[in-house]
Amino acid sequence: MKVAITASGGDLNSSVDRVFGRARFFVITDPVETNVEVLENSQNVNAAQGAGIQAARQMADKSVNVLLTGNVGPNAFRALDAVPIKVYQFDSDVLTVRDALTAWKEGRLQEVKAPTAKGHGF
Repeated sequence: MKVAITASGGDLNSSVDRVFGRARFFVITDPVETNVEVLENSQNVNAAQGAGIQAARQMADKSVNVLLTGNVGPNAFRALDAVPIKVYQFDSDVLTVRDALTAWKEGRLQEVKAPTAKGHGF
């Protein structure tokens, strides 16, 4: 199983990024943190449109099963749902990638069943 976490840096101790499509990085790992891969998302950070759909495509290409993020817009949500990749939302109390992964493993994150933002991170 692969879990992707939106991040502002490239390791498990990095701060989480609270948006999906325009997150700076995706830290992809397994639940026991034995394999860690960092995917830079620079092409989508300043994209005029389609950032969420492109980011969802990247997650599918990496065979991600679960996404942990702060918010996901409607187009990205539809793309992730179609793959399917389960999306879980973290709150403001989650500060680092490792915190997000721990909260998910402990069952403290809620699975997202609909978009949590209008798009463009809002």
